[in-house]
Amino acid sequence: MPGTGKTRVAVLISGTGSNMAALIDAGQAPDSPFEVVLVLSNIPDAGGLAVAAGKGVAALALDHRRFGKYRPAHEAVLDALLTRHGVQIVALAGYMRLLTPWLVGRWAGRMLNIHPSLLPKYPGLDTHARAIAAGDAEAGCTVHLVTEGVDEGPILAQARVPVRPGDTAQTLARRVLVAEHALYPAALADLCRSRT
Repeated sequence: MPGTGKTRVAVLISGTGSNMAALIDAGQAPDSPFEVVLVLSNIPDAGGLAVAAGKGVAALALDHRRFGKYRPAHEAVLDALLTRHGVQIVALAGYMRLLTPWLVGRWAGRMLNIHPSLLPKYPGLDTHARAIAAGDAEAGCTVHLVTEGVDEGPILAQARVPVRPGDTAQTLARRVLVAEHALYPAALADLCRSRT
């Protein structure tokens, strides 16, 4: 593991990993305080694994289905992989698994997530449809520390996106995703700088 002086980050994904790609790209800038050294997915054929490998990042699958309903066994192996790769911070990017208090506790203050709403509004799923249905003038995204409660951790950063007349959940989601790709690397960089 060559030392770059950068904070070593792992990204956990379950899908295509567009936020993961944004984090990898940002981390490869010479002045970035972090680098993504590992991408882990609980879905073996997640598209983001090939993207990460193509960017020169170790990309591993740890299929949660191998462990049945016993989450602690899956998370123990996941935690061991993080440790083996010298990971200092974990970034969730579309990781569609609820984490146990054990894993959250192991990484307390060092695990963050991005959520597609202006928390505390609309935790959980279907955030864009819920914002439109409520008649909100703006939506957005939030980077927060991970705690035991779903989408309840301390907020690190937010970006606001106007809801336009005629927006659908899909059109709003596309614009929010653009904001996510800028917000997440910036928030992660700030967190890394605050730890040094």
